[in-house]
Formats: sequence, C-alpha cells, structure tokens
Amino acid sequence: MTVTTQTVNVTVDGVAVEVPAGTLIIRVAEMLGTAIPRFCDHPLLSPVAACRMCLVEIEGQGKPQPACAIPVAEGMVVKTQHTSEMAQKAQAGVMEFLLINHPLDCPICDKGGECPLQNQAMTSGRGDSRFDGTKRTFPKPINVSAQVLLDRERCVSCARCTRFAEQIAGDHFIDLLERGAKQQVGISADQPFDSYFSGNTIQICPVGALTSAKYRFRSRPFDLVSTPSACEHCASGCSLRTDVRRGTVMRRLAWDSPEVNEEWNCDKGRFAFPYLREGRLTTPLVRDEDGNLVPASWPEALRVVAAGLKATGRQTGVLTGGRITLEDALAYNSFARDVLGTSDVDFRARAVSAEETAFLAHHVAGRGLDVTYGDLETAPAVLLVGIDPEDESPIVFLRLRKAALSRRTKVFSVAPYTTAGLAKMKGTLLAAGPREEVAAVHGASVHLTEPGSVIVVGERAATTPGLLKAVTELAATTQARIAWIPRRAGDRGALDAGLLPVNGRDTSAIVADAGTQVKGLVIAGVSANDVDGDLVAAVQRAQFVVSLETRHTDITAIADVVLPVAVVTEKAGTFRNWEGRDRSFKVATPVAGSMSDADVLGEIARELGSELKPNDFWSSVAKPELVATHTSAPSVGAGQAVLSSWHHLLDLGTLQEGEPYLAATSRVAVIRVSPNTARQLNLTDGATATVECCGLKAVAPVIETAGMADGVVWVPANSEGAALNLPSGTVVNVSGGAS
Repeated sequence: MTVTTQTVNVTVDGVAVEVPAGTLIIRVAEMLGTAIPRFCDHPLLSPVAACRMCLVEIEGQGKPQPACAIPVAEGMVVKTQHTSEMAQKAQAGVMEFLLINHPLDCPICDKGGECPLQNQAMTSGRGDSRFDGTKRTFPKPINVSAQVLLDRERCVSCARCTRFAEQIAGDHFIDLLERGAKQQVGISADQPFDSYFSGNTIQICPVGALTSAKYRFRSRPFDLVSTPSACEHCASGCSLRTDVRRGTVMRRLAWDSPEVNEEWNCDKGRFAFPYLREGRLTTPLVRDEDGNLVPASWPEALRVVAAGLKATGRQTGVLTGGRITLEDALAYNSFARDVLGTSDVDFRARAVSAEETAFLAHHVAGRGLDVTYGDLETAPAVLLVGIDPEDESPIVFLRLRKAALSRRTKVFSVAPYTTAGLAKMKGTLLAAGPREEVAAVHGASVHLTEPGSVIVVGERAATTPGLLKAVTELAATTQARIAWIPRRAGDRGALDAGLLPVNGRDTSAIVADAGTQVKGLVIAGVSANDVDGDLVAAVQRAQFVVSLETRHTDITAIADVVLPVAVVTEKAGTFRNWEGRDRSFKVATPVAGSMSDADVLGEIARELGSELKPNDFWSSVAKPELVATHTSAPSVGAGQAVLSSWHHLLDLGTLQEGEPYLAATSRVAVIRVSPNTARQLNLTDGATATVECCGLKAVAPVIETAGMADGVVWVPANSEGAALNLPSGTVVNVSGGAS
C-alpha cells in the first residue's frame, strides 16, 4: 500500500520550499539552515510557545508569531529575524525582558560556555541594559531532588523540564507554580521529584536553572574533553557523551541516537560513574605461601595463572558476568573452548535453567536485529513477561510509553501487581504469581491477535519452569515476535559470542560442582550475590581460581590470582544491546598499561603456548532442544508465601558505589502483598514485616496492593534493608514486625 504525504508550498526568507503539511515553521527554517533563536522548543516535546523567543513575521498577520507552535500552510510567506525588522525587534524585546531579572553570574554558572541564553543574548540582545532596578532573587539552591538543584532566578519559564517530566517520563512531580512575574519551577512540599530520568531535565534546561549536585561548580565546558561512548549499565544500549577533565570523568550526558535512546538516558547511566576510579585494582595480585594476596608483576602473575590452569585444564569453569564487551566475550569463548578445552562456560550471573539455555540458543542467539525499538513503537500489542521495563531497561520503558500514548500500542504485563511503570504506560495487568505465569501466558493469546505484536521476555522468566516454553508456543500460535531483554549491558554480546553452556555446565552446575568435577575457575565480573548458589564456597573448594576484575570484590578476596582489567572508559569496544545492535565506544580516559579482558586472556593464552581464535560459534554447534522444565512446586505452609522479586533500577549494585546523590534517590524497599494475603499472614498495611528464607531476610514496610495476585509477596532484590537475593518462586516465611 502506498502512503501519500500531503505537502504544502511555503517561502521562508525568500526561499521557496515544499514540505509535509503540518510541519512547524521552526522546523522548515532548520531544513533551510536558518537558525531561529528559541528556549522552550525541543523536537521531542510538544510545542508550548512559552518563551516567545522564536517570533517571526508571517505575511498577512498583524503581529509576530511563534515559529515553534505554528504549522505551515499552503502559500505561507515567513520572514525570520534575518529579513524582517518586525521579527528582529520582537526577539530583541523578548531577550531584554528575559534579562531583566536573570543574574549575571555566567562565570560561575554550570551552563556558562554552553548556554543558549548567552549565545542568543549576543545575537539577539542589546549591547547595554535599560533596566536599572534591583533584580529579583531567591534563596538557592532548592533541592528538587537529592541530585537535581534549582536556581530559581535563572529560570526563563520555558517549561522544558515540566514537559519532559509529564510527556516523556510520566513523572508528575515537578511543575510551574504561581503566575506572571512570580512563576517558578517547584515541587510538592511532601513529594520529591522521584524519577529515574531526572537528569534529562538538567541537560535540556537552556539556562542553567537546573544543575547536578555532583557536577555543580566542578568544571567549565571548555576544560572538558568529550568522547562518544555507550552506557554499560543495562542492555538498552544508550549513546552517551563522556566528558573528562585531566583524566577524570566529570559528567555524562545523553547523546542523540534516534534509533535507540533518542536524546534521553536514565539517571543510573548518567550519574553512576564514580566506580570508574574508586576502589580500582591497579596491579596483579598473587596468593603467597602464607595465604596472603600480594602484588606481583605481570610476567610473574601470568606464569602462576598458566601453571594453575594447566593443572585444571578441561576441568575449568568460566563465569563471565555481564560487564564484558562483545570483543571480550569473543575472547572468553575462544579461551574456554580453544585454549582450555572446556564447555563449562556461562555469562549468566544469576539463576539459570536448561530451559532458558535452549530458549536463548533457538530464539535469540545470532538473530541480529530481529525486533527493534522501532518495532516496539509500531506494535499493536506488547506482552511483557518476566520484566518491568522501567526498572530493568529504562529506555524500553520510555519507548513503550511513547507508543502507548501516541500510537495507541496496548501493553500487557504478566506480573504480580501493576507497577508504577505499567501504570504510566496505561498498560493492563495479567495478574499472576511466579507459579501462575505459564497459565497467564497461555491465556494471553486473545491480546496478540493483530499482526506485528511482540512478546518481550526478561531474564526473570528463567526462574519459572515451563514459562519460556509457553512463550514460544504463544509466539507460534499468534505469529508474535519474541524480544529477549536481559538486565546487563554485556549479556546479548556474550550470548552471540557463544558464552552459553551448550554441551557443558551452566552457572548453577559450575558452582555446585566446584571442587569435584570442576577443579578450576576463571571468574570475571561475578559477585557472590549474583548467582544461584554459594559462589564463595565454590571458590574456596576449587583447586585454582583466577579473577579478572576492575575492583575489589568478595571473589577477589579469596581468589588465587587477581588480574586487573580496564574499565569501560579505558578501552574501546562494543556493547551489543538487546536488539542485537552494536553500540561502539572509544577510549575516554587512557591509562598506560591498562588492558582489556581480551588483552589479558590473549597474554594468558600465549603463556599456555596457544592463541585466541574468535569464531562464529553458533554456525557450528547443535542447539539443544527446548523442552519445558517440569518440577513439583514446594508446598506453601502457614505463615508462608511465594516470593516475587526483581531489582530496582537503583539498588546496591557495585557500579553505583561512590555516588551518594544518586543513591539518595533510590526507591525505598517495601513488602507488597494483596489485601487477602495480608489478612492471611496477619500483616498490617504500613507496618513493618519480615520476609526470610535460606539465611537471608528483608525487613520493610508492608504495602497492601489492590489487584495483586494472592499468595505472593513481592520484595525488591539487593536493596537497602531487603538483601533477599533469591529467585522468584521461592517459598519464604513472612511475619509481622522485625525479627
């Protein structure tokens, strides 16, 4: 079917052009290379014509009109400030009014040197000021949140921040208060700006009214060296810009990538970078005869590693975690299979299953751009299974919310309760606890009847036996496509590189068999809290353990050899995001002698008399059959419930360490139950309760949640006061009060 776009003819500054009907005047000017000054206009926000800086002359109109809010019409003749005295005087007048109360603090303002107000004051303002009164002032700064600070006297009421919060993020906690000369940005007295995306308001603020608590007064733009980069915190694949001063990362900004993150990113990707320097490993460590880890030279450490791995050989397990790049993943695959001769390799630093191994091999690995962000935006229906996008892939959440609000995409979620993110997407809950998810997925076929529908599967689906098999059956029945979205940035690349235990042991089996069938361990980016099983005990049982790490962890403390590797800013590489799209980045903070995981593995291979030979693993391997796992569910007794759990975006993860402003905005841990379950367990809404199992427990306030699945208790994983890092589906003890 051919879609015809209606066009109109318009003239701007004497240049005739044909453009799609409905195009805003300011966009037509941009197409012609004509810059019209503006503050409130943003291409991803709806027009509001608040600042009036973009006034132009339209033939036949008696007064200047805002170019950012008026669409062109057939035969329209527009004159900008370049050809119209009316437009030029109007813009100069607006600028004069804006500067009446604006402070002249450019030398100390964080926006100084990259400020649209500065630039446009030079191009559209007067050379002197006619205002001789006292400028309006406010106490400052105001904490909009722990990490966003407001200087109210700088604000020009452009409403960029409030429109972003309402239109893009769906967080209605910041607004313009008062009217006229008293108008100012503010928040509710009892409701902070609680948003995972608050940093975007700082970036799009055109005048430095909103600033970062971390970056405030730290640097000038002209002192920074900027490098295009990719975010390492989740599988969304955001483009970033890393700004460095004297070898230290000072800030990160979202970078324009229309096909992925558009111009946004989450606060974790923007602010969680102090770990790049703090607690870093800088020299190899080798355990001496007294059992102490002592510094060693690289040649000495490599000799010890080679000797240890020669002894363990094929009986070595390789666990890589999710921080590694695609290049590192290819090196680990070759190192395990070609150098060590082992198939006991797994990138999944979490609860795993044989069912998931087969699912990933058949439906995700090597499939390229099978489902993209664009497909999610145009899908008539999206079913979420085992994933809450706002917490686990924030840009997916933003794109789904955009689709749900603007294109009427229907979002359905198989989950225990309606999360805040699902509500912002105006989605529909298919209420199901971990043991009811299979039936819920089978029943979801009625929602995926239109062509182009997508089933989005998160890594948590692996914890429910039979769920991934049910997803594949649903896809076959409805012709919906499957998108797998893990939590970690390196997971998709690791999967495509072959770091999946085809014909070998998975993470759980490697941990369980350490010290017996698995003699040695090579561990990278995996901590004790990540895996299903006692990793610390496994390391202690193993004959020889080498850890490739960037920072000290519970594993480096007990490994036999610790080899320092480069953090993401010290190396060039590629993260392959959930789509299968490669997100390459360059070195931002070069450090002499710093080596990537791939570099270190290459040195070890040479010490072993071998070499790395990265190859297309999936083209030469027989994929395991996808068979549903059937296990009998343990009984739930009195005072017990079935656990449902996932990580908040901001938790106690090691890559967030050293960022107190970000940590202060994390969501507090709560214990969610349905009203029926609360009565059965004698829990009181708002009172403290304890959820515990297997030597772990969470203590937090109870939230009775209407519409939640009965018999289920939801607790966030790895959060302050809730370190209950257990797979969903675990039967836990629940009691009122702290124990």
